[in-house]
Amino acid sequence: MTISSAINAARTGLQATSLRADIAAANVANANTAGYVRRSVLLAESLVSGGTTGVHSAGIARSQDYALTAQRRSLTSDLAQADMMSSTWQTISSRVGNSLDGTGLFAQFSKFETTLTDLALTPESASNATAVLGAAQGIVSEFNSLSQMVFDLRAEADNEIALGVERVNSALQGIEKLNTQLTGMSRSTPEAAALMDERQRLLDQISEYIPVKAVDREYGKIDIVTPDGVFLLAGQARTVEFSPSTAFGPGVTVDNGGLSRLMVDGVDLTPGANSFGAVSSGLFGALFTLRDSDLPELGAQLDTLAGDLISRLSDDSIDPTKTPGAYGIFIDSAGTGDPGLAGRIRVNPAIDPAQGGAVWRLRDGLEATAPGLASDSSILNAMLDAVTAIRPINSNGIQGSFSSTDMVAQFSSIVGQKRLQNDYVLSSTNAQHTLLVEAERAENGVDIDSEMQDLLLIEQAYAANARVIEIAGSMIDRLMELF
Repeated sequence: MTISSAINAARTGLQATSLRADIAAANVANANTAGYVRRSVLLAESLVSGGTTGVHSAGIARSQDYALTAQRRSLTSDLAQADMMSSTWQTISSRVGNSLDGTGLFAQFSKFETTLTDLALTPESASNATAVLGAAQGIVSEFNSLSQMVFDLRAEADNEIALGVERVNSALQGIEKLNTQLTGMSRSTPEAAALMDERQRLLDQISEYIPVKAVDREYGKIDIVTPDGVFLLAGQARTVEFSPSTAFGPGVTVDNGGLSRLMVDGVDLTPGANSFGAVSSGLFGALFTLRDSDLPELGAQLDTLAGDLISRLSDDSIDPTKTPGAYGIFIDSAGTGDPGLAGRIRVNPAIDPAQGGAVWRLRDGLEATAPGLASDSSILNAMLDAVTAIRPINSNGIQGSFSSTDMVAQFSSIVGQKRLQNDYVLSSTNAQHTLLVEAERAENGVDIDSEMQDLLLIEQAYAANARVIEIAGSMIDRLMELF
């Protein structure tokens, strides 16, 4: 090897080690950057006429395990769904209350039964009558509030779907642009690596809402497809379509056209739809399930409880003054019996002084024109018997034989079980997701200790190449002195 070739080889070595140092430093700097994949320099021997002339960079490699990333991305969809379902049912369960803590609707029913018992024992007590009215109003307020909660949560889910669709469409368009940029460059450059990292982040964003797979195409492009084979990006980004609503009453459903479906090029992605492309995971899976299934079912159960209470206390045998078939102390303000009864239940104006009524009618009859005997508790005892009577029911998921208060306790138990089921799914999914994230980080992420060790080796290589140039320079100086 000539002195000039030695200098050239050392020069290329210095260039290579300088690039390696830059990449190692970038790895360390981005160790905690979301979506960043560790880079490494691909080195190759430079040959001229069969002889070695040094070393050169053959490109920048991304240390990504695509199969592992695909598995983690799939679990990201499952985790997003589980987290949304769990948090929503925790909110519902906390609001509904339970029989163990004596809170929520159960507490209002218990209070009503207790105050009615006290009034039946002392029918002449005006304060006890007022307490019964207050307890009845508490039940009505709780039913109305819970019904409004169902409405609000459905509206919130619909709004979150609309926002999610905007984010997904924006991410799809972003990936289309990145595909175009990658087409015109070598995938082994630092710039290409950065673009692929950004594309990875956009894919992760999409997978939170809907499970997707990336399909490699020529020139570094990718297409995006759902597990069921619906393309969201095939060369060009397709538009996910959804129209937010403002009406979320119990009769407003996706089946009757009152609520929007999730569509892509005419394919129905709506969870639960009779379509091959129906989504079953991700935030969309959770949000549509809540909007179209879980929350309407919860509302129907509240209607069942409200209807049972109205029916019990409207029995014609309780109050001889009441017109047969008329309401008792609880009424349906619309008088239709349609879904949404929990939001329409009211206290009968006949017993409410604020509405022109009188509390003594609790004791003497809803259509009594004047107070009766102060000691007569026959109507009050009949109401108490109606409230405590064990009646069979099999409607909207509530099945068995219950008193009025026990039925509310059963409803609270159903809500609590839903919360526990979703908490369990979240815990299990989160554990699996954590394992895959750690495995992916071990394969794709940056190990700072390893990078620092590499920097020490790079420093030694740099020093060695610099020493070669220094020695070659000394040799040239010596030769110049000889001549």
